[in-house]
Amino acid sequence: MPATMKSIAHDLGVSVVTVSKVLHNHADISAETRKRVLRRMKEVNYQPNLAARALSTGRTSLVGLIVPDLVHPFFAQVAKGISALLSAHGYSLIISSSEENPQLERREVDQMMARSVDALILASTESNQVSAQKLTERGLPFVLLDRRIPGVAANFVGNDDVLAGTIATKHLIEIGCQRIAHIGGSEVSTALDRKEGYKATLAAHGMTISEDYLVRHGRGDDSGDAAGYGGMRSLLKLDPLPDGVFCCNDPIAMGAIRAILEAGLSIPEDIAIVGCGNVHYDDLLRVPLSSVDQDAAGLGESAARLALRIIKSKNGTPVKKVLLPATLVVRASTRR
Repeated sequence: MPATMKSIAHDLGVSVVTVSKVLHNHADISAETRKRVLRRMKEVNYQPNLAARALSTGRTSLVGLIVPDLVHPFFAQVAKGISALLSAHGYSLIISSSEENPQLERREVDQMMARSVDALILASTESNQVSAQKLTERGLPFVLLDRRIPGVAANFVGNDDVLAGTIATKHLIEIGCQRIAHIGGSEVSTALDRKEGYKATLAAHGMTISEDYLVRHGRGDDSGDAAGYGGMRSLLKLDPLPDGVFCCNDPIAMGAIRAILEAGLSIPEDIAIVGCGNVHYDDLLRVPLSSVDQDAAGLGESAARLALRIIKSKNGTPVKKVLLPATLVVRASTRR
């Protein structure tokens, strides 16, 4: 039979309350008693009954995370940041993926609520308020991550994506690009805002561009490099060719690089490429990728910190918006 607080108390001739206080690190237990109890816990491999604790405290010490794509390196880095901070505070993380499917996302939200997570961190694929409204109605605290939902005033952690698009496009202009194309992502706030930043920057510099230079192939996020490859193949049919491309994210940029090199062109001499996300393998690519850094790990830590703040608040907290700065990391794909 698994060891219990009652069996440990019986073995040591102390009360169950004493064992519980040691487990919860109360200060009114002598050093000798604490040492005896902890030694016995180790001897019998005691594991706290989390279900029983949840019944007594009303909390599970679990935080849920739903992302659009578990394979996308940006979300993997974000999840790592969330997990590290939660673990340091005695919480565990449950992760699931919506696969950029709104119906699957709603099902995963239901699953998280069924598991009684204390809070949910959500990078939503929804363009409406269905998931957010369900969470609000059930009273489950949640934090929107990376992607905003139109019309939803909720706790949010992300970047200024208009600024990200501005930074990337301005860099391409500064290195002398005259025909700057854009390969977009899914129809979510991040992709839409980055495209807005791209278009506004061109306009601010008196540059006009044909709509043919704005492409989106597939859904753009979960299809990653395939979307970039297909989008770049479309751009390579144009005359004149673009001499610079801002890609909505780094996996898209990876696919674009492959298409350019297969066509026998050089990067950045013929076409310069900028991505967004600055994922961990960018400097290991065949052509190291210039990218707008979003501080993925910092986003994760900030989202986890905000979720814990909401969980521990007894009287509720005002809605908070956390925007981390975006900065450009220049590598070979734009060094002319």
